[in-house]
Formats: sequence, structure tokens, C-alpha cells
Amino acid sequence: MTESEDQTYMRRALALAAQAAAAGEVPVGAVLVRDGEVIGEGWNRPISGCDPTAHAEVIALRDAAQRVGNYRLPGSTLYVTIEPCTMCAGALVHARVARVVYGATEPKAGVAVSNLQLFDAPHFNHRVTCEGGVLQAECAALISAFFRSRRL
Repeated sequence: MTESEDQTYMRRALALAAQAAAAGEVPVGAVLVRDGEVIGEGWNRPISGCDPTAHAEVIALRDAAQRVGNYRLPGSTLYVTIEPCTMCAGALVHARVARVVYGATEPKAGVAVSNLQLFDAPHFNHRVTCEGGVLQAECAALISAFFRSRRL
């Protein structure tokens, strides 16, 4: 993917994150793309869905798996507004996603670069390449504004 394509799909993920915020959820959005086609998308829904696994990445994976009729999603790229957590990283490995592109780092729970660097763990049977910082300022601003408004 080109830098321009990465930014285009990240903007779509940001729009999904805004839907999460409007629903009172932590504003995270995710878009799964393969061969230039969006095959799955989602936004955070753990609160409204009473489901601790309903992170944007997992919702996008579920959506894609249903659309393509397979739980394996090789050759796909996931765009997500914030660095994935442990649960989401594991799901991405199991789904055989090829690449993850995230916007902002997540110093507390992120595991791509902030903490465990799980995508680099040698014991996994699949490698996910990872790139961060795409539209980082916009992604960070959205989540910061959400938590700032919650504190008021």
C-alpha cells in the first residue's frame, strides 16, 4: 500500500471511531482491507454490547470473516486508530492478517511497540508486520478529547 492509501483507510477508521465516541464508547475504529477492497470494519462496542471482546479490531475481523466466509484473512491489512492490545494482537495473528497499520500509540495497553511488542514474538506461527504513526495526531486527538470530556 502507498502512504496515500494508508491515510485514506485510516481516515475511514477515524470516521468509525467517531461513531464509537457518539455511542459513548472509547473512540477506536478499524478497517480491514484486502486487494484494495474493504472486507471488514468495526468500532469499539464493549460497553453497549456488554462484551469485553468487542474491540474495534475484533469487530472488523468478525465482519470480514463473515463476508469472505473464512476465519483466515491472509493478505489483508488492518487499519486501526490506536495501537492494538494483547487480545487484539492475538486475534490478528490467528486470523493470519498480513499487516497492521495503527495511528496513535497506547502507552498503557498497546503491544505493538509500547509494551510487549507481540508482533515480534518468535513463538507465534505467523508474522504480522506492523507500522504506526499514520495520521497519528488526528488519532491521538480524538481519543484525548474523548477522555478529557469524560473527566469534566
